[in-house]
Amino acid sequence: MRYKLTFVSGLALGYVLGTRAGRERYEQLKKSARQVAQNPAVRNTAESAAQQGRHFAGKAYHVVSERVGDRVPDSVTQRVRSLRERGRTATTADDWGTSNT
Repeated sequence: MRYKLTFVSGLALGYVLGTRAGRERYEQLKKSARQVAQNPAVRNTAESAAQQGRHFAGKAYHVVSERVGDRVPDSVTQRVRSLRERGRTATTADDWGTSNT
């Protein structure tokens, strides 16, 4: 309950501050965010972070599969494999390494 109250309070505070700032300030923030996102240094950093994340996820996958081994029921392993295959075929990656959905 405490987390719900904190979330609702933050939502209300954000709404009030946003309405006081007005549309002009919103457009200014939106323009600044777009400029930052289009900055080549930011794009390169995001891409290298995504590559490192994929690298570490691959390492973690192998370590976990070695340690868990045959202790996972076949039904779970089949379900995970089907979800992974569906994820590979359903989405295509863009140049940021994210899905286009």
